[in-house]
Parts: sequence; structure tokens; C-alpha cells
Amino acid sequence: MHIGILQCGHTPDLVNANHGDFDALFTRMFDGEGFSFTTFNVVDDEWPEDHLTADGWLVTGSKHGAYEDHAFIRPLEEFIRAVDQSDRPMVGICFGHQIIAQALGGTVEKFAGGWAVGRHTYDFEGTALSFNAWHQDQVVKRPETAKVVATSSFCENAALRYEDRILTTQAHPEITNAVLQDYLAARGTDPQYPTALIEQAKAHVDTPNDEWVVARMLAHFLKDNAP
Repeated sequence: MHIGILQCGHTPDLVNANHGDFDALFTRMFDGEGFSFTTFNVVDDEWPEDHLTADGWLVTGSKHGAYEDHAFIRPLEEFIRAVDQSDRPMVGICFGHQIIAQALGGTVEKFAGGWAVGRHTYDFEGTALSFNAWHQDQVVKRPETAKVVATSSFCENAALRYEDRILTTQAHPEITNAVLQDYLAARGTDPQYPTALIEQAKAHVDTPNDEWVVARMLAHFLKDNAP
């Protein structure tokens, strides 16, 4: 199955040097699932010919807000709506989760409760799964077509499913603890992130997570809904 990666941002320099860009993190996450990949740097105005170019799509994270006025935002929303109306499945992570919701009628805002950094635990329809998050923006109003499949006390719409077309998560299954360590090194002194959150994330950076469960869930969703 051929997956088109819509890359909406780039990893920090330290992360990129040690682990690669977002597309490298995702291809590593899906290792062994039998996928092939093509990356389109939509954040840099590099686009696929159309939504039929790949068998399935993945929308990555980004430092940008879905509600911000960047040149790639509106074309990406149009592309998402085209995929939504097609027989191609799509998954979205963090910014991808948010921009998909916004494109399909939801609302994304800076969350009044502040930042999520590091290990968070979510209720996936009765199963508790922990993996790494890094966000302040949240989907505060989900589209009418979206069903909540994961939630937490901090993030109500932590994962959304749109029938058999789209599955998205707010947290990052591609950011393993090793990757998170370099994120913390690259961004940990930035004053926009509360020191207490950074220290809490560092304290749990060696705690095993369930990102592999989420990765398998996303991979099976893509394969089960392939055209």
C-alpha cells in the first residue's frame, strides 16, 4: 500500500539530525507494515497531483496553528475534503488531527488549560494507552461526522474517527522516548513552555509507553480501508 505523507512542518534541528524529519519518524513507526511512502512537503508548497496519487494519506504535525494564515492551510483543507469524499483512507497526527477537524467543520483553538508536554494517558474506548504529546492547540469542537475514540481529562477530543475514512490522534505515536529526549533538549529552555511541564516530561522520559499499539491501530485502519 502506497502512503502519501503530507508533511506540514519540520522537526527541530537536533531531532532532525538524530532521528530525521517527520516523514522519517513515521516510516520508522510503520516499519514492517508493508507500506511504501512518498513525502510531499506541503508546508513548502510541494503538493501531490491529486488525492488519488496515493492509496492512503498521512497528515503530520507542525509548529503552525491550523487557524493561522499560512499559504498552505487553505489548499490543505481542500485536499482533506477531497480525500474525505473519496475511497482513500487518511490518518492525522497532532496538527494533522486539528487541520482535518477544522477542514471538516470543527473548531481548533489554543486550549485554556495550557500545554501538554510528554507522556499522557488516554482512554481509548475503555483501554488506557499512554504516549507522548506536545501541543497547546486542541480540537475544542469536533465535526458532526466525527466520533470520539479517545479522551482524557486534559484533552476531550484526543482521537477522532470519521466512519471508515479518517482516523486522527492529538498525541504523537511517532515520538518515541528517544525522540522526546531530543525534543526536550531542543525546546526545553523556551520560555513559552512552563518549567514544571518540562521537568515532569523529563521525569517520565524512560517510562515505557504504548505508542506501538497506536501505531498498529493506525496501520490497520489504513490497510483495512484501502481502495
